[in-house]
Amino acid sequence: MHTFLRLNLHHPLILLTSLPTMTAFLALPSISLNSSSVSGLRNGKGAPLGIRSLGRSRVSMTASVGSQTLQSDALFADYKPNFAFLFPGQGAQAVGMGREAQSVPAAAELYKKANDILGFDLLDVCFNGPKEKLDSTVISQPAIYVTSLAAVELLRARDGGQQIIDSVDVTCGLSLGEYTALAFAGSFSFEDGLNLVKLRGEAMQEAADAAKSAMVSVIGLDSDKVQQLCDAANQEVDDANKVQIANYLCTGNYAVSGGVKGVEAVEAKAKSFKARMTVRLAVAGAFHTSFMEPAVSRLEAKLAATQIRTPRIPVISNVDAQPHSDPETIKKILARQVTSPVQWETTVKTLLSKGLKKSYELGPGKVIAGIVKRMERSAEIENIAA
Repeated sequence: MHTFLRLNLHHPLILLTSLPTMTAFLALPSISLNSSSVSGLRNGKGAPLGIRSLGRSRVSMTASVGSQTLQSDALFADYKPNFAFLFPGQGAQAVGMGREAQSVPAAAELYKKANDILGFDLLDVCFNGPKEKLDSTVISQPAIYVTSLAAVELLRARDGGQQIIDSVDVTCGLSLGEYTALAFAGSFSFEDGLNLVKLRGEAMQEAADAAKSAMVSVIGLDSDKVQQLCDAANQEVDDANKVQIANYLCTGNYAVSGGVKGVEAVEAKAKSFKARMTVRLAVAGAFHTSFMEPAVSRLEAKLAATQIRTPRIPVISNVDAQPHSDPETIKKILARQVTSPVQWETTVKTLLSKGLKKSYELGPGKVIAGIVKRMERSAEIENIAA
């Protein structure tokens, strides 16, 4: 059986990518150790924004070759997580989000900054919708990015909030949420991150408009069975309609993306593979597949023009479920993220296996908390909404 429904808090669909790991440790001459303290979010002029420094000092390793300075991507290779911030992706949006954030000046200020960058009243759409408008890719992505960072400011304003923020030693986010995580970790300013997210949403929408594609969640199967289902569906369609797993969310919930005919074949065959159900996702198109290839060049150009710094804490990539410290590697991964499967299941399993004590979901919805609890019922996670 298959059903059609709007994207909601229980059916996220933003899931990320697989791309070869770009984490070579640079064994080059003239290696120097530099200790630097990287603050949190800052505006384009270098002045502190709302998210302050955690007061941590990181040692980065660089290698000078001629006039170029190359940085190792292995800075966080042996990270040991204790407390994590997890940020939601597209699908977590809901009309009314952001209302609580207006009670905290630093959070409210983020929406004002966003209005200038986006050219429309973001808070009005968050408050009043309509839902169809908020659900659109070009609006939901910046709305979730801003609201999630506003949630950080709400946490900071409460008793003990700054201590919680200071304790966080790893962060990650679902698809779009990776940009939020990088902003929190100081890799780029709030403004630069929002400009990237704005362009990302526009580029993904345009790529979706260029071809007939879709996404569907397959419920009740493990990843091997879903792959077999995709293989069976692909035997019945041409190359333009092939499907693949686009989001490894958690056991029993995987998103498949591809051409419309391929997705229809998945829906038709799912019951014979013992799937509990399929849920067609109300999204613009086949995210995290080659259907998004037209968006890559635009993202590459925008990323090339954006200053990205080594994050002050590990940020786990959706592409390979690894932390990266080299800014150029981070840029490459972000560009390819839209065409690669989201490795969220591996990310969460790795954090838990490494001894994660507690995590916080910051932003609209409780999708991530539900996933974490499904994977480990005893896991401690707290939602910080805005």
